[in-house]
Amino acid sequence: MAEIAYGVAGKVLEQLGSRTFQEISSVWGVRSDLKKLEHTVSAIKAVLCDAEERQASDQRLRTWLGELKDVLNDAENVLDEFQYRVLQKEAMKRYGSTKKKVCYFFSCCNPLVFHIEMAHKIKNVRERVDAISGHKDKFNLAQGPEPRNIKIHKRDMTHSFVDPSNVIGRDDDRKKIIRLLMNPDDRRNVNVIPIVGLGGLGKTALAKLVYNDILVVSHFQLRMWVCASEDFNVTRLIKEIIKSAIDKIDENFGVHGLQNNLRELLRDKKFIDNLGVDELQFRLRELLKDNKFLLVLDDVWNEDRNKWMELQDLLLGAYNGSKIIVTTRNNSVATIMGTVPTYHLHGLSKEDCMSLFVKLAFKEGEEKQYPNLLEIGNDIVEKFDEREWKFVSKNEIWNLKQNEGGILPALRLSYNLLPFHLKQCFAYCSLFPKDYEFQSRLLVQFWMAHGLLQSPDNENQDLEDIGDLYIKELMSRSLFQDVYEDGFFTYTFKMHDLVHDLAISIAKGECSVVTKTSTLAAEVCHLSILESGQEVTTQLEKLSKVQTIIFQTEESMSILKACISRFKYLRVLDLCNSSFEMLPNSIGSLKYLRYLDLTRNDRIKQLPDSICKLYSLQTLLLGGQEVI
Repeated sequence: MAEIAYGVAGKVLEQLGSRTFQEISSVWGVRSDLKKLEHTVSAIKAVLCDAEERQASDQRLRTWLGELKDVLNDAENVLDEFQYRVLQKEAMKRYGSTKKKVCYFFSCCNPLVFHIEMAHKIKNVRERVDAISGHKDKFNLAQGPEPRNIKIHKRDMTHSFVDPSNVIGRDDDRKKIIRLLMNPDDRRNVNVIPIVGLGGLGKTALAKLVYNDILVVSHFQLRMWVCASEDFNVTRLIKEIIKSAIDKIDENFGVHGLQNNLRELLRDKKFIDNLGVDELQFRLRELLKDNKFLLVLDDVWNEDRNKWMELQDLLLGAYNGSKIIVTTRNNSVATIMGTVPTYHLHGLSKEDCMSLFVKLAFKEGEEKQYPNLLEIGNDIVEKFDEREWKFVSKNEIWNLKQNEGGILPALRLSYNLLPFHLKQCFAYCSLFPKDYEFQSRLLVQFWMAHGLLQSPDNENQDLEDIGDLYIKELMSRSLFQDVYEDGFFTYTFKMHDLVHDLAISIAKGECSVVTKTSTLAAEVCHLSILESGQEVTTQLEKLSKVQTIIFQTEESMSILKACISRFKYLRVLDLCNSSFEMLPNSIGSLKYLRYLDLTRNDRIKQLPDSICKLYSLQTLLLGGQEVI
């Protein structure tokens, strides 16, 4: 919730800092209130990084953040109305006739009346923001710098042991990695082999299989295993590498084969902890210089090239033929550290998934006693149809507390380490169905409509360029898969089902899928509607601040009109695959609308004149084309 509030606060401050607001606020008599609002929102935004770290363990803080998000959304809506009026005025100057201008002035939208109304709305929202800001002091939130990587919620430290019988479907991957380890390379003393894949896919298990393989054990004089996920502190890593060597030293050399100088260098683990940095690096270099070693750096997140270079200098001067295996979810890490092409780990085959299901669900041989359960397992492994996905989505399993060792907490680490500006972008992807094929260009327009893209620092950059960078960043962190680049520098890609579940868990309460039997939280802002009917209409009547509607089913004119009438703050309206011959004239009342999708509708004959009132519209999709 803190990350959402942070995003909205950023949008509010960007609007308040724009030249348009600065120029017009004085003329309209609202400058004082807008300056106070800007000051208060800035103070709130400064503590939201700390709030995000603490929200998981403090229910009162989560409640406050929810209230803050609602107030900031209201502030954004008021400022957007302000901006809409400016755009409307510019359009009238450019295109309106004298007669229309006169009629407009004496209409119910008289500018003088509007100025008074806006001044009242701005004062009201400023007072509400002041009130909610006053409550933040009771949480003793610390001010922080502008967006930084949030505190790492570390995974459990990994170890090198594995029972090979418990690892299914990775034998080919094991053989390929071992071949890479055995390959000599006259150009380098040490090669770094990155293994990249989605969290929970089995990178660590594969590395364990390789590490304990009899060929590998006999090939390397030294083997060391270090889990790097907590932080990439070079001094800590040196200590852990030396300690791991102590654990494996007798196994590699034999008690009588261990050189005396190495015994003296290593001694015991407690002794290592008390050494200074200079002594540590000396002992590490002496340990490695005459020994062909294998080092596994498991679960690496570091993207600071300088930190890696500092450690690399101590490792790469080692005995020729030494190897380092790096497991990571992030392609950027692999690019920084790897000296050979990245090994991308993919999902298991259907047959291997079924074998894994049998192993986890039954005791040995027990599956024969329960053929019905075996059939159900096969159905689970198969791709579900829509009806079965709906059943799963409503299952009580989602209300169960996730164990610390479960898959979603493991995947959530990928989310926790995202920069603030990417967190909302990722969460909003939950609105699209599983196995949905995203198009980078359209997803960027969707993000733009919600103001999720940071303003470019370079005047030669467009917002679309920023969005493209966001897409590539999420790809590099393995949150998107099945990536295909066409010849026009755009991408199609999908989200793994588990990653989609992660997005759903993060966006819960903010984004919802609507069916006849769903239950919507009153604060929900973004909807993906899977079914139609009175039950759905009744649910929508309980909502008021919806900003996104994506119809995934054939919608009726009545429900469309109801949505247009009720949800005045809509930014995104997706009517893809609809069958309307004509849109309702009331669509012109959606003054905040920025994204309208009418693609794949062969029946629509014309657009109503009122669509010209959508002064905020950024993206209009028609047929197979788009107008931006």
